[in-house]
Amino acid sequence: MTELIGELSESDILRRILARTPEATAAVVGPGDDAAVLALRGDLVATTDTLVHGPDFRLAWSSGFDLGYKAAAVNLADIAAMGARPTALLVALAIPASLPVTMVEEMADGLAAACAQLAPGCAVVGGDLTVSATLTIAVTALGDLEGRGPVLRSGAMPGDTVAIAGAQGVATRGLSTLFRRFTDDAGVPITLDLDVLTESERREVRAQLRPEPPIALGVAAAQAGASAMMDVSDGLVLDARRMARASGVTIDINSQAFDNAAAALEGGEDHSLLATFSGPLPQGFRAIGRVLDPGAEAVTVDEARYDLPGGWDPYRDWDAQAG
Repeated sequence: MTELIGELSESDILRRILARTPEATAAVVGPGDDAAVLALRGDLVATTDTLVHGPDFRLAWSSGFDLGYKAAAVNLADIAAMGARPTALLVALAIPASLPVTMVEEMADGLAAACAQLAPGCAVVGGDLTVSATLTIAVTALGDLEGRGPVLRSGAMPGDTVAIAGAQGVATRGLSTLFRRFTDDAGVPITLDLDVLTESERREVRAQLRPEPPIALGVAAAQAGASAMMDVSDGLVLDARRMARASGVTIDINSQAFDNAAAALEGGEDHSLLATFSGPLPQGFRAIGRVLDPGAEAVTVDEARYDLPGGWDPYRDWDAQAG
């Protein structure tokens, strides 16, 4: 018989989650008190991201492990984009009473796996639980600059090389496959079946459901003197515009740097790291463009204006379907 969240107390649920998540290396005081205490070597970096059933994920497509892994990964990428080393996660869950307990246990496993694989030493140190009709996962990630200054998106200078680390455009192709192959005639998601997909399609769908950002390369970029950096979460062109406007420059992207330029320019959920460098690129980064003096456009592609939206905006793009 399936055990449901509504059949357990908050303490019961917390015990099951914490039993599946290791301690953070930096934790002096971990879960169980009113707040965690961390030992840091430098300034603290903090970020938060919320995943909501509907605009951010579909239960028909994502396992609990996928959701936990993705919730960690998207936050770890923001910490890495500042040039910091991730140290801890705080996780708040709003859970429907009808959700199977195993789903939440799988989320805890996904959170733990993402930390172990992407940011060893980082772990869940606390959070909150509540009940809701809509499954919501809110994660706050903390990072340590270890004595370095932060790498901001506002530091790009004319003459810098624009570079990227990690996959770019793969996750957006996976999302296209999900909408094309696993929705009904009304556009409502139906259960994902990876076995009916080609190996290439499976790889792309996995990149969407369980992204693997190059977290360690955030620190490497900072140590190599990156002048600006950010996580590509909403689309390469859209996020490059944000960097260009913050820096007061124009960024020109070379479409020939990508095998599938359309997906690469519009996609963002691989959570690659976009950075600019005045000197040699650190290992793991590849050149995709250059920083120019400010012009009429914040971003150009192959030195021409780019007229498509260039990324994801939930207020504009969500189809209001869940599933």
